[in-house]
Amino acid sequence: MTYDYLIKGGKVYDGEQLEPTIQDIGIKEGVITALGQHLSGQAKEIIDADGAIVTPAWIDIHTHYDGQVTWDREMDPSASHGVGTIVMGNCGVGFAPVHADGAQDLIDLMEGVEDIPGTALHEGMPWGQWSSYEDYLNLLEGREYAINISSLIAHGAVRNYVMGARGRQNEAATAEDLKAMTALVKSALDAGAVGFSTSRIIGHRSIQGEPVPGTFANEDEVMAIAEAFRQSGKGVFQIIPSSTLGEGREGFEEHTALEQEIELIAKVSQLSHRPATFTLFQVDDWSNKWREAIDQVKRHNGQGAAIYPQVGSRPTGLVFSLDTYHPFMLRPTFRNMKGLSTDAKKEAMRRPEVKRAILAEDNDITGVPMGSMEFGIAHAEMNYQQIFELTSHSSYEPTQEESFHHLSGEANSTPEGYLYDFLTKDGLSMAIMFFTNYTDYSLNAVREMQLDSATVTGLSDAGAHVSLIFDAVNPTYQLTYWARDRARGDTLPLGYVIHRATYRNAQLFGFKDRGHIAVGKKADLNVIDFDNLSLGELHIRRDLPAGGQRLMQGANGYLATLINGQLTRRFDKPTGTYSGRLLRSS
Repeated sequence: MTYDYLIKGGKVYDGEQLEPTIQDIGIKEGVITALGQHLSGQAKEIIDADGAIVTPAWIDIHTHYDGQVTWDREMDPSASHGVGTIVMGNCGVGFAPVHADGAQDLIDLMEGVEDIPGTALHEGMPWGQWSSYEDYLNLLEGREYAINISSLIAHGAVRNYVMGARGRQNEAATAEDLKAMTALVKSALDAGAVGFSTSRIIGHRSIQGEPVPGTFANEDEVMAIAEAFRQSGKGVFQIIPSSTLGEGREGFEEHTALEQEIELIAKVSQLSHRPATFTLFQVDDWSNKWREAIDQVKRHNGQGAAIYPQVGSRPTGLVFSLDTYHPFMLRPTFRNMKGLSTDAKKEAMRRPEVKRAILAEDNDITGVPMGSMEFGIAHAEMNYQQIFELTSHSSYEPTQEESFHHLSGEANSTPEGYLYDFLTKDGLSMAIMFFTNYTDYSLNAVREMQLDSATVTGLSDAGAHVSLIFDAVNPTYQLTYWARDRARGDTLPLGYVIHRATYRNAQLFGFKDRGHIAVGKKADLNVIDFDNLSLGELHIRRDLPAGGQRLMQGANGYLATLINGQLTRRFDKPTGTYSGRLLRSS
């Protein structure tokens, strides 16, 4: 037998079964053609996997690469973390369909909701090369990537295209609007969209501060979209419930808001005969509400729905540093430092009179869009009991005694003063403020969510929040922390973590030909030195179009990654092969 690649002697976790086997893997023309011990035959390249684990490449189902895919083929940070396939277009924001003069409206949405610089989207994207959603997919199909990509059609773009300003202003859709949206979404699903996304959470706003189109969509509109799914017979309905981070929209009863949203999601799934997934967190206001939500989902699933709460693998947190965002950035004295280097700003801020001035000042919002992250962070309520130092090696499970609230008391300082002094230290001083999944200073709730058979793992937000959140590293974090390193509680079985990151997500989104190591499946594979796998150094990279910057963190320990049977990464470095392609719904 002749192979393109022969992976020898690895501990194979096939993605479906939880226990590994020692096997060789033969690959030819992009497909796994042989599995077994001591395979013989010729190969263009033999990869020695002795002592390593071999897994399917990860399936990341919650990303926002909708702009980046039009200018970039490296697909970092996901490619650096063993991801083989991404689903983008989440949270109701995307770039197709679009009218000839509609680019700015969609850019404003993406910049406000997902913290991707509008200048990068303006300069990096080839606007004018698509109008319909199918045109957008056709553009992407002609490109090559380090990983496979797939896309959801977004409610914001649909409403903007059908209703114009009325859609952006969240007016109720007319019967004619509903008919047009149903046809448009069905057309997109038929063309290859792997689903549809919408956001109903008040916090998702455009750069001007306006709620995302669809935030207040009534049941008639939501069910019109469900009808498009029923007609097409394809796709996953993705939703951010209005109450996912606490109290829901006006008109919802505070303690039943999430229940009402799940009732609507169940109706969507039952009418459409398609799966639905929604974001689920532990939040301080409703620290046990997630358990009630999962129980409710199971009741509906027992009655014919197919709902999959999507959970994360660590707390969601906002990163503060003088190089990115921080609570003092709109204070007048700090704004007057514009043009100084970070080191010069720190030197100035250490002077007692400057510190006194900044801490005493109110924000100066002159020229600052209300929907910008600068505005949001500067006006956010700082929860110092959930702010911690952030390093490249943070566990994301610190103790209460490590919080800035506690440390400020030990330092005889105010919490605000302690954060100020911390951010002005030399080097890349970063702090993080958790706002989900950490009510009890423990990740036990996250572990329980992960263990529940009803849930799926996602919420990396890869490609978004480029200077504020960097959970795109979650695929590696899940392996290192949950399956190996956790010391403050029980871990998770390695095979189980791999299953949820591969086969389970692939099955949900209809990627039947990957996410599983089996003869006849696509050879999207990782070879990993699991014993030495680690996250890399946190750093800021200025490589976006128009000079935009982003937080980045790589990984160490990925010995090889193959995408569609081609070696795309070797020893944590890209090989220059771009075998990833657009995947369409099937």
